[in-house]
Amino acid sequence: MNWIEPDWPAPASVRALSTTRDEGVSEGVFRGLNLGAHVGDDAVKVEANRTLLQQVAEIPGRLNWLNQVHGTAVHPVSNQYESAPEADAACAHEAGLACIVMTADCLPVLFCDRAGTRVAAAHAGWRGLQAGVLEASLAAMGGDPADILAWLGPAIGPEAFEVGGEVREAFMAEQAEAAAAFKPSPNEGKWLADIYRLARLRLARAGVSAVYGGEYCTHGDGERFYSYRRDGQTGRMASLIWLAE
Repeated sequence: MNWIEPDWPAPASVRALSTTRDEGVSEGVFRGLNLGAHVGDDAVKVEANRTLLQQVAEIPGRLNWLNQVHGTAVHPVSNQYESAPEADAACAHEAGLACIVMTADCLPVLFCDRAGTRVAAAHAGWRGLQAGVLEASLAAMGGDPADILAWLGPAIGPEAFEVGGEVREAFMAEQAEAAAAFKPSPNEGKWLADIYRLARLRLARAGVSAVYGGEYCTHGDGERFYSYRRDGQTGRMASLIWLAE
């Protein structure tokens, strides 16, 4: 199974990965390792994909999926709840509890502290990113942001992420430097946004200087990645992080 492992100096106790659409049993527009149960794929196939991922990656405990709504809520992971909580980030301070977010163009961000005692995962589409989901994740982790490592997983690249002027204005209203993350699109009135750069700006403002990743484009690589912008109905990848037991 060809998942992506973060290239970052995380401590040995931290396990992290982002899946691709490689392997899996889903078919048609969901071909591959679709992990999204809310996108119209056969539920039996989705569950088989999730089981395969857990077994091959040796993920401990239960898989704690979220009901993502493009917000800023952060869920403290446990093995106690029965249904997926409504949140766009998860954090864990104990070993054996995996934080998981699903994406198909939105930006997954994984966090750990340098001591390897705290982890978090955030789903950052432009709405959640602008509203502060990364800052909320850092607050839930606790401690000094300067002690945090962040990894930016596969997301839509800056040459493909077209947005309206209101998106640019919303980011610039909070952080003037965000203007550098937008360039005019060939389509009049539209802009091409660099979500990786926007995330780096937000993290830097929050005090996180150790930021890695950010080199993929889900939209441009249909063999490897699902992309909602490219295909409409499609599957979902997952980015996960946990502390080894």
